[in-house]
Amino acid sequence: MSIRDWPAEERPREKLLARGAAALSDAELLAIFLRTGVTGCSAVDLARRLLVEFGGLRQLLEAELGEFSAHLGLGPAKYAQLQAVLEMGRRHLAARIQRDSALESPQAVRDYLKARLRHEPHELFACLFLDTRHRVLAFEVLFHGSIDGASVYPRQVVKRALAHNAAALILTHNHPSGVAEPSQADRQLTARLKEALALVEVRVLDHFVIGDGEPVSLAEYGWI
Repeated sequence: MSIRDWPAEERPREKLLARGAAALSDAELLAIFLRTGVTGCSAVDLARRLLVEFGGLRQLLEAELGEFSAHLGLGPAKYAQLQAVLEMGRRHLAARIQRDSALESPQAVRDYLKARLRHEPHELFACLFLDTRHRVLAFEVLFHGSIDGASVYPRQVVKRALAHNAAALILTHNHPSGVAEPSQADRQLTARLKEALALVEVRVLDHFVIGDGEPVSLAEYGWI
């Protein structure tokens, strides 16, 4: 049966308009993106099949072009559309944190950092540079690879903070394993950077570790 023949309240697009996007399942959201199914398979059925094949919505969203295009109903055009949607989402989150003080919008900061780093397959270390009113000046990825005391150089972090004329910053890095529990090395690195930045009167407000769930704040643990 075609989706057009379903009761109106069960059609994904009509359901979204009536109840909001949050009311839809992963398959229903994906079906709206796909727009059409394939022979003998509705858009919702195709979406369910793709979610099983990829192992979930996140894996589908983060797939490379080759893997993405190898699946029935997908291809370079859909991949380009999906990447555009994801980038619009990241830019929307960036605009949210640029309007207000980072300390007044803690969830917006968490959402933005998660959108920027959670999908990365390798560890990245980045800084969110802030002005005297804790408004965002810039976001920069400064180091790639294994994040420990030997691979993150305080001098470079200080240099970029001064280049942005930052008064404060928020440190962040991801754990590709998905486990966001801060390590002892994370705590030691945070202490080193806090000490180095204090010499140029730049405050470290927090250090977020990004994994599969909500970002973990070292400040909330009392470690900053």
